[in-house]
This record gives sequence, C-alpha cells and structure tokens, in this order.
Amino acid sequence: MTLDTIWVYAEANDGELSSTTQELLTKARDLADTVAVVYAGDGDDIAEAAGSFGAETVYATGDLDDALVGVPVAAAIAAAVDAGDGPDAVLLGTSYDGRDVAARLSVKLDRTVITNVVDVEVDDDTLVGTEPIFGGATNIKTKFTGEGPFICLVRPKSFEAEASDGDEADVEDLDVPDLGNAGGATVTSRFAEESDGPKLDEAGIVVSGGRGLGEADKFDMVVSLAKQLGGAAGASRAIVDSGWVPYSQQVGQTGKVVKPNVYIAAGISGATQHLVGMKGSKNIIAINKDPEAPIFGVADLGIVGDVHKVMPALIEALENR
Repeated sequence: MTLDTIWVYAEANDGELSSTTQELLTKARDLADTVAVVYAGDGDDIAEAAGSFGAETVYATGDLDDALVGVPVAAAIAAAVDAGDGPDAVLLGTSYDGRDVAARLSVKLDRTVITNVVDVEVDDDTLVGTEPIFGGATNIKTKFTGEGPFICLVRPKSFEAEASDGDEADVEDLDVPDLGNAGGATVTSRFAEESDGPKLDEAGIVVSGGRGLGEADKFDMVVSLAKQLGGAAGASRAIVDSGWVPYSQQVGQTGKVVKPNVYIAAGISGATQHLVGMKGSKNIIAINKDPEAPIFGVADLGIVGDVHKVMPALIEALENR
C-alpha cells in the first residue's frame, strides 16, 4: 500500500542535493505513487538532481532574498494544503532548516509531527514512524491517527540513497503568501567552517577521539590519522563539552549520525549517547586501554592498548607505506 503523493523538503548546495535529501527521496519512492520536492530557491538549479532521485516535480519558492527559510517555506506548503493542492505527507531531514520548517508547518496546519524518525512505513492510508528511545536501546513505532498531511522529521543516514532512472523534474512555482511580521526575519551573515577533507556525515572513513586522549592537544593525532586515511575527524560529546573541538565534529545522539565504511574510535568508552551516532558503521575499530569498555561491544576489531602508543604507531605506518 502506498500514499498518493509525498513532498520532500530539499536542501542543496550549488545544485547538489544534500545526502539526507537523496536518502529521503529514495525512501519516498517506496511510500508514494508520486514524489515531489519543495525547494527554497530557483527550482531549475536542482531539477536534474531531483529527477535523478525520482522526484517528478520541484515546487520552488524562487529567490527568498536572505529570508529565514522556515518562514516562507512553511507558509507556502500550508497555503498549498489549504488550497487542496498539497501532499499526503511531508518528509524533512533533521537539519536546522528542516526542523524549522516542520515546526512552523505543524502550527499553521495544526498537525502533529513525528520527530527523530529512523524508518517510515505506510499502514491503512497513514504513516508510521519508527523512533529510537532510551538512547537507542530500543525502537518504538508511532502512527498518525489524524488527517494529513503527515509530517515526519527523519534522521540523516536512516536510508541508503539510490538514484533512479528518472528524467529531469518539472519545475513549478510554489506561491509564498503574505508572511506578516514573521517575514521580517532575515539572515544577515553565514559562517562556513573551513575543511580540506570530506564532510563528517558523508565521509567513507571517520576517526573519532574521546576523553581517553587526555588533553586537547592530543586530538591532533585524530586529525592526522583521518587525513592519512582520506577521512574525517569526529569527536565524542565529552570533549566537545570540554571545548577541545567544535560541536560540528560531535558524533552521537545530540550530534551527527555517521555510517562510514570504517569508523575508528580512539579513547572513546562507548557511552550509549555516542553509540547511537555511529553503531551503523560497516566496520568499527575501537582503541581503548580498558578491556571492559562498552565500545568493544559493537566493535568489529578491538585494540586493547594505550591510545597514545597505538595512534602514533598507526600514523607512522601509514606515513611509511
């Protein structure tokens, strides 16, 4: 059983869909007969990319002149629903903008939002979301019982992104109604962290460090090993809270969810909060001097040893190969 129509809130950079948007479109193809995307910007910029992942239409707001994206996008979707032209469900990624759009849309339509979703299925013309609870120890299913559109906020890396053989999507204007005072908020500046490697949540190899490193300067070993492997450097919440590294590098329940081919945890004990963010990795390598550390419970390869001896040896071996 499938729904008639699902809209996916699309996020992109220079015409390239975010990995989360690609994942949502892949899943939406299994849930609905018709899949479309909603985009804050010029729809022509992503029409080809959206079509390649199965979207038939890009509903685009056009240039928003540095408006706070959540305000006009939510208003535009709500107006389409009120006019009878809206979807049965809206899927959004758990990003800053995705959460903003979902919250505002929920208020405008008086509809419930299921958040923190890691799987979605159709049941009796409605959606059921699967959500992890108790730090990821177990999953529960939540079913919408009211009328649509059903709004789901989905965690990144919940689905594998797979392109379809779809043609370039059609582009249609999505009218933005008068926003009133809410439309007065604008983005005055943007900050992008400099990086010479892959993004943390898209990297095929991730090396993360934890409090077992001992001090902030030792995180350089994590960065060095990640560079040697062509991967990205991550961190546990403990050292982020201590100010050793920025929040953007945090892996875990309140950070980023990663699913690389190889995940190396250096000096990380394996608290549940951290495991939620990386336990889906294909191959997990743990380095910890405590043989009873919880991280070994999910590791495919465990190295019981001093991270200050193991890491330099790995780096040296890679440098000399």
